[in-house]
Amino acid sequence: MVDTPKHVYLDGRSLTIEQVIEVAYAQPGDIRVTLTEDAVRQVRRGEEAVARMVQEGRVVYGITTGFGAFKDRIIPPEDVEALQRNILYSHAVGTGDPFERAVVRAMMLIRANTLATGHSGIRLETLNLLLEMINRGVTPIVPRQGSLGASGDLAPLAHMGLVLIGEGEAEVEGHILPGREALARVGLQPVTLAAKEGLAITNGTALMTALGCLAVVEAENAAKVADIAAALSLEALHGIANAFDPRIHDLRPFPRQKRVAAHMRRLIAGSDFLRPRTSPDPQDAYSLRCVPQVHGACLDAIDYTRWVVEIELNSVTDNPLLFWDEETGEVEAISGGNFHGEPLAIAYDYLALALTELGNISERRLNRLVDACANRHLLPDFLTEHGGLNSGFMLTQYTAAAL
Repeated sequence: MVDTPKHVYLDGRSLTIEQVIEVAYAQPGDIRVTLTEDAVRQVRRGEEAVARMVQEGRVVYGITTGFGAFKDRIIPPEDVEALQRNILYSHAVGTGDPFERAVVRAMMLIRANTLATGHSGIRLETLNLLLEMINRGVTPIVPRQGSLGASGDLAPLAHMGLVLIGEGEAEVEGHILPGREALARVGLQPVTLAAKEGLAITNGTALMTALGCLAVVEAENAAKVADIAAALSLEALHGIANAFDPRIHDLRPFPRQKRVAAHMRRLIAGSDFLRPRTSPDPQDAYSLRCVPQVHGACLDAIDYTRWVVEIELNSVTDNPLLFWDEETGEVEAISGGNFHGEPLAIAYDYLALALTELGNISERRLNRLVDACANRHLLPDFLTEHGGLNSGFMLTQYTAAAL
């Protein structure tokens, strides 16, 4: 019996971080990514609009003009296809080790979701090839260095785009092959890019967003583990639960501080290792007592980053963008700056700061566990019974401090 693959339907509006993670780590046949019927109509409308602009000889940035500083250079109709091909050649200049397969697959999915709105003007044929590359396990080789973020992920997306036209390199079935061979290995043929398509493929924040999806999920897991580690440390150090009393946190009602306090209460419920509430020693060190305040603030950053990434997942980050007058049907291409990565960059800096703090307080708990003076000789130095003969967890704490 052959299992039916799970489906992910793209409409440009409802992709989730969890779906990105599923597709990123899926093997060929596990998940099938397709467009919704509405998305097919949207893409066809954009495709027809771009073709009409070229046919009418309209001057539109990136369609019948050059790019960037060459925006005032008019491109004749016979060179429109070459223009789109050339942007991939000129922009695929990344360097360094390639990104992991999961990162590239996430990037491909996010770019496809953006293109599914129809506002970028890509053809259905080209978008379907990108989807089939995901479905059949053709993963472009994308160098790690080269994206500034201010103009989106130009170089990484150009490397992805090269495989669509049979150029560049891709991994398929464990082998790195020239783009055309990689496509042929799974029964696919490259496309010839039409007007706007090279720009639509390269201009956007898909790589940044892909990295954000992976980072958010890892950060959420780290935050859960940090709470568990804190609870175990509290027990090992014969701590006291008073600091997690809900009345304390009701007086400083940050939602995630309250969430962590409640989580800690659940984790230590029924423990026989804690000091009683009436202990003559009523409070623990900051690294134990302030877990809700510190971990909760870190969760603020993690949840904020998830919010930003979820918006970006379903945003159109191309330039120019196509818009229609719903009464007349007339289409207009408007230049803007949705490709700029600043919303993501600020969120990621916030996330990095939060994870650093999560690591700092964890290291302080570890130090207390391995330092007999700090833990009032509840535990032996470096958690070894034969100090000197065995160094125990000495270097574990060193490594944590170094990080």
